[in-house]
Amino acid sequence: MNTGASPGSSAPLSASLVGSWELISRVDYTVTGEQRVDPALGADPIALLIYDANGHFAAQFMKRDRNWVAESSGVTALLNNSRAQGGYDAYFGTYTTNDDNNTVTQTLTGALSQENVGQTLTRKIKVLGDELTIQLQTVAAGGEPMTRTLTWKRVG
Repeated sequence: MNTGASPGSSAPLSASLVGSWELISRVDYTVTGEQRVDPALGADPIALLIYDANGHFAAQFMKRDRNWVAESSGVTALLNNSRAQGGYDAYFGTYTTNDDNNTVTQTLTGALSQENVGQTLTRKIKVLGDELTIQLQTVAAGGEPMTRTLTWKRVG
């Protein structure tokens, strides 16, 4: 029987995901393994992610140094991603989990960038104790495919 639990975890994703999470790292790699920095949020953004037990979530990301912020190109968000503005990105909505394949699917009820409202995002998630890892395929503003890995620690 597949419980959907991550290796080293006794609870399925639907149970272990619930909580408040603080971002430890956010890194993007090209298909050739080169690391890229997202100019909108920088190499070391500050972020908070919350999943409640009733299927609601909220995410906020901020560029650590907003003294200089890359101008938004006006390009809408691309594959499995939302669009930051002025060094900030925020969205919230509802979520469902699939314990069999360890994914979460989020539907954005509200978002900083209007074009992201109603967007559905699916992410592969692993929870080991108080560490959450999200990995997704996305495309940089210039069209370059990327693998983004976000690592979070539980803070509540």
